Formats: sequence, structure tokens, C-alpha cells
Amino acid sequence: MLRKVGRACAVLCDLPPLLQYSQLVTRVVNFSILAMPPKRKQDTNAASDKEKKESKKIKENADGDKEKKETKKSKDNADSDKEKKETKKLKKDEFSSDAKTKDGKKWNLKVVSWNVDGVRAWLKKSGLSVFEDEDPDVVCLQETKCSEGKLPEELKNIKGYKSYFMHAKKDGYSGVALYSKIEPLSVTYGINDEEHDEEGRCITAEFEKYFVVTAYVPNAGKKLVTLDKRLDWDPKFREYLQDLDAKKTVILCGDLNVSHKEIDLANPKSNKKNAGFTQEEKDGFSDLLAAGFVDSFRHLYPDKTAQYTFWTYMFNCRAKNVGWRLDYFVLSERLVPQLCDNIIRDSLYGSDHCPITLLMHM
Repeated sequence: MLRKVGRACAVLCDLPPLLQYSQLVTRVVNFSILAMPPKRKQDTNAASDKEKKESKKIKENADGDKEKKETKKSKDNADSDKEKKETKKLKKDEFSSDAKTKDGKKWNLKVVSWNVDGVRAWLKKSGLSVFEDEDPDVVCLQETKCSEGKLPEELKNIKGYKSYFMHAKKDGYSGVALYSKIEPLSVTYGINDEEHDEEGRCITAEFEKYFVVTAYVPNAGKKLVTLDKRLDWDPKFREYLQDLDAKKTVILCGDLNVSHKEIDLANPKSNKKNAGFTQEEKDGFSDLLAAGFVDSFRHLYPDKTAQYTFWTYMFNCRAKNVGWRLDYFVLSERLVPQLCDNIIRDSLYGSDHCPITLLMHM
């Protein structure tokens, strides 16, 4: 061994100093490696066993983690199913009612009205769930904004209901719909006025003891540009309803595009010259009531505040409840003894309006 080192040193002496040092280190290291005794088989086997044990432990831990995750997932699913059942129960309770007339007769007719602000968009927002939630006898929709040719099939064929639609001549504008569990004796479209009827604003369904009228009343518009149209509509529509009322009692519902009193909107002082709260529009509604009709909600709740059915999408108004009561059930006066309740369903979303529900004993 020493002779080998000596020969290496002799060779290195002929090289420059830096290379001498480098070559010396390399040769000594290589020699040291060659001189090391081989590992014993026992050590190799021990290391192998240790690796196997560690690998097994890692696998067991991984399996354990997987089982925990699966157990947690099963628990989460179970909790989710439980929550869904509880939510369904709460939802069912929310839409149930024991409302009665003043003389104790329980309701047996339910009518739902909703301005859907575009029926196709409303459909995508689970709007049809109102049929399951409420299980109403009649459903009236306003501002459907959809021509007959573009109406989705699922809106035409709702199980258990007959359906009726009136579209505006102008595509994507106005429009109303009416659904009924019982087939009406007759259905009338419009109010017998060509100009207004071209905009698809009214459907009347005749039943044995009463009429149901769904209406989307003209909006006076931004800066009141269509106030004249509105002022032309009001007396004509009032006369139409009076003619019906002379035959049978009337249940009018829909977006009547007016907040009648200051209590019916959040900011009355700043809206006196805006559509929906001008003196002309309020007077038109007062004239309708004076003709033998009743605002059913205010009859039941004359002093109840912050009760709105419309909120603009801007400025987070719905969350702040800065709204307007524009949607109504207006009844023939002689139907008041049969009135059980008028409910504003402000927890239901799907439009910038919420649905309203009428309960009657008929």
C-alpha cells in the first residue's frame, strides 16, 4: 500500500503545484474507497427490513387517512342530506297557512302573482319552484317578455295546470301569463282596446263564481315619457273591471305600477315626480278603489311598514329593503268577507319583484 502511495507521489512531482494537489486528493480518495471493507450482508438486510417497516407504516398511515377522509365525507353527506330534509320541512312550513276569514272559515283558494321580469331568465333562476312551494290554484305572471315562438316548452306544459299566454306585438316586451288547476269557463285576452292590447297587458279567466284578472299596467317611464299612455290606460281599465264586476266578483292581481300611499315605498319624498308615485298615478288608483274595489293588503295591514314587492337591482336595494309596493291583489268590495290573507313572499328571489299570495274562502 505504501509503495502505491509513493509511486503516486513521484508521478505528481512532475506536475505544477495546483495540479499536484488536485491529482493527489483524487487518487487518495479513490484509493480510500477501494480500501474500504465491503458492507456486511446483515447490515444490508437490516436496512432493507427497516425500509420495509417504514414503507408499511407510511402505507398504513395513508390508508388510515383515506379511511378518515371517506368517513368524514360520508358524515358530511349525511349532514347535508339532513340539512336538505330540514330545509324542505322549513320551506313547507313557511308556505303553509291556517289563515281564516273574520268569521273563522279557512281558505280554500290560493292565487299567486309575480312580475318575473323576463320569463326565460326567471326559469333559469328556479322560478318554477313556486308551483311546488305554494301549490297554488292559480298563478299569474307579468312582464314575461317572450313571444309565443320563443316560449320554452317547460313553461307551456306545467303538470296539473292549464296555461294561457298573451304576448306583446313587440318582441321581448311586456306580456302576461295565467295558469290554473281548474280549466276556466272562458279566457279573454286584453281589455278591448287595440293600442293597449298590442302590448299584451291583460288576461281574464272566468270561473263559476268570480273572475281572475292578471295585469301589467303601463309604466310612466323615466322622466315620465309614457305618463300619457298610463293616464289613457287607467280609466279604460277601470271601466273594463267595472263591467266584469257587474257580472261576477273580481280578483285583480299584478304589477299595477303605483305605490298608492307614502307607506308603500321607502323614499316617498324624493320620488314624488318619478314614475310610480306621481299624483296622477296615485289618483288613478284611488279612483279604482272608489269604483267598488279594495286593496286587500292594506285592508288587512293598514299600518304595516317596510312591506315592498319591488327593489331595483342597483345599490344593493333589496338587501337594504329600499323598495316599492307595486304588486297588488285588488278585490271587489263584496269579496272582503271572504278574504283570509295577502302575503308578500319577500324571501323568494328570481326577479326584481317578489311574488305575492292571496288566500280566499270561496
